[in-house]
Amino acid sequence: MPHRRFDRERSGFRSGNFMLLPFAPTAEKTKDQRYNMNRRDFLTSAARAFVVAGGGSAWAGSVFAAETPPRLAMPPIIDTRASGKLAMTAKVGSSSFLGGPAVPTAGYNQSYLGPTVIMQNGPLAAEIGNTLDEPVSVHWHGMKVKGDHDGGPHQPVHPGKIWKPDMQVNQDPSTIWYHSHIHGRTAQQVYNGLAGVIHITDGRDDDRGLPSAYGIDDLTLVLQDRSFDRNGRMVYEPSMMDRMHGFHGNRMLINGQSGAVAAVPNGIVRLRLLNGSNARIYNLFFSDGRPLHLAATDGGYLPQLVALDVLQLAPGERAEILVDFSGANAPVLMSDPNQAYGVLEFALDETLPARITSLPDKIGSPLEELVGLDTQTRMISLDMGMGMMMGGGGFAINGQPFDMDRIDLKVALGSVERWIIRSSMVAHPFHIHGVQFRVLSEDGLPPRPECTGWKDTVLVPGETEILARFEHPADKENAFMFHCHILEHEDAGMMGQFTVS
Repeated sequence: MPHRRFDRERSGFRSGNFMLLPFAPTAEKTKDQRYNMNRRDFLTSAARAFVVAGGGSAWAGSVFAAETPPRLAMPPIIDTRASGKLAMTAKVGSSSFLGGPAVPTAGYNQSYLGPTVIMQNGPLAAEIGNTLDEPVSVHWHGMKVKGDHDGGPHQPVHPGKIWKPDMQVNQDPSTIWYHSHIHGRTAQQVYNGLAGVIHITDGRDDDRGLPSAYGIDDLTLVLQDRSFDRNGRMVYEPSMMDRMHGFHGNRMLINGQSGAVAAVPNGIVRLRLLNGSNARIYNLFFSDGRPLHLAATDGGYLPQLVALDVLQLAPGERAEILVDFSGANAPVLMSDPNQAYGVLEFALDETLPARITSLPDKIGSPLEELVGLDTQTRMISLDMGMGMMMGGGGFAINGQPFDMDRIDLKVALGSVERWIIRSSMVAHPFHIHGVQFRVLSEDGLPPRPECTGWKDTVLVPGETEILARFEHPADKENAFMFHCHILEHEDAGMMGQFTVS
């Protein structure tokens, strides 16, 4: 049976965390009727994602007889495995999303977002350029590297300059990501497009029975909500309430595209999901109730699949799921069962090869337990004070807003620490640079299934207890960050830094 665990309080819902143009089912309707959507009321990237009786659509079927929507495109690939080199440049772009006028955007090597970077363990020589008129960076979110290679606020790439970190990749296969991380500018720069996905691979996915054909049965999906005005222009004009709760948009973009449909083969498909939104928390489920088979969390594979009805994904989090698309129809990926809206429509394409037709019994190795290895306990408080209501400060960690010149914690290299993180007012996604951790409890309960693997980001609606291992050094000139991953909160001061030595 799928693991059913959806709790409104634990999911991060708070007043002001409004839903994105929702479709709210009524009790009198049948299951199929509940998920039929009127185009005028449904303005997300799945704007055509109405579900016919039977629960889905086929690529060439009658659903698209009047107008065929565009196929969802995958980001271009940079495969570093043969060369051991990575070259990317932040550049100014111009993008039109809804058929409206083009707006200024930014990306790495392209106008909006960046390529999917394929990596393997071993040396990696990176060259990161910047043609923008302001500093940017590339933070390798989820990568376990030294502090001077982390790409955080201490490693800005100034206009016209090149950053050349000589990195060593050494971690389990996983889906991680990269984004700019300039203090005070992270929210705007990521919103404009400075982000992308990384696949770390060991080349053994076929042995695991996992889909691995990029863009066919292995889909990379960057989930972002963005705000558009009546003329179809993407805008970022955060109000006081936006800064308080984080900026929420009114449309969905998937891989920077609106209204596209993901074509899938008639078999098992792997979805690599990244919540690249500034603040929105997704509670993902399928319109026809089929399970989401969780295969991997932030830090890599689980020992075996876990079937979920609902998958929660906070900003910065990633998850890999396997979906069985065999059959006559494909569903719509939805969010927030209590007030549902569409995220992405799928459609079967019989011309695509169905390489994998059954779910694997075993995926990864047993997860190492850190219980009993911890040497110190720290209390971390994510604070929202009254100053923000006046348009000023108020965002802090342990009562102190971020200061680039202050080291908040000193951690011993090779140690394991227990951190108890507490949130106030709203649920905060909490991220630690340069480490992975295991979640021990959430509000006194065992962790949700999506928090049972290795993590680097976790949603904290009240109190969350973790065990973190610190394996990579960071000095005070290149300190690691720990912060809320609601980007408006991070920029406003809900961030600290620590050394590892």
